[in-house]
Amino acid sequence: MTLAALVLAAGRGERLRPLTDTTPKPLLEVGGTTLLDAALDRVASVVPLTPGDVAVNAHWLAGQIVAAVGPRAHVSVEAPVALGTAGAVGALRDWLAGRDVLIVNSDAWFGGPVDLPGFVTEWDRTGPRLLVVADAERPDFEQRWRFCGISLLPGAVAAGLEPVPSGLYEVVWRRMPVELIPVDVEVIDCGTAADLARARSRFTEPEH
Repeated sequence: MTLAALVLAAGRGERLRPLTDTTPKPLLEVGGTTLLDAALDRVASVVPLTPGDVAVNAHWLAGQIVAAVGPRAHVSVEAPVALGTAGAVGALRDWLAGRDVLIVNSDAWFGGPVDLPGFVTEWDRTGPRLLVVADAERPDFEQRWRFCGISLLPGAVAAGLEPVPSGLYEVVWRRMPVELIPVDVEVIDCGTAADLARARSRFTEPEH
């Protein structure tokens, strides 16, 4: 089974207003590159950057996302509402055509390199695999791990998702065993002005 990739870029970025009133959150820059371009570069380490292999979803200010992606990937425009992380996969069911999928959040900044090829090649493809960092203050799993925006989803699971507003945590991760892969690197979810500023202040050079 081949692997496809989806970069999630549809969010409104409400907590980043007024920055996101005119610029989609994924097109905000850290260290001279947009968060979206950094995510696409990360994906390109394991999946060819072509419209047949990589998709980007878009909703808020979708035209800007379409223009920024250009011919590099397929863009799935969600309207009239954003579909969330699971619904975005459901909307791409035909495009995925049964393939396993690497799902990457476009708003995560990584303070060091991540072995994404290893994360993919060591996966047994039987269940979801999530990249996590230690964070006892804001855990998502087991009171100690915070999801850092990169996951793998088997094709059979992806094919069962519907194109309706829904989240992967609610409809997939909470309902079946997930494999958690810790990484020892700082990860900042650039969802607030403070976190975006923190990522920008710690930037030295792009790390994909």
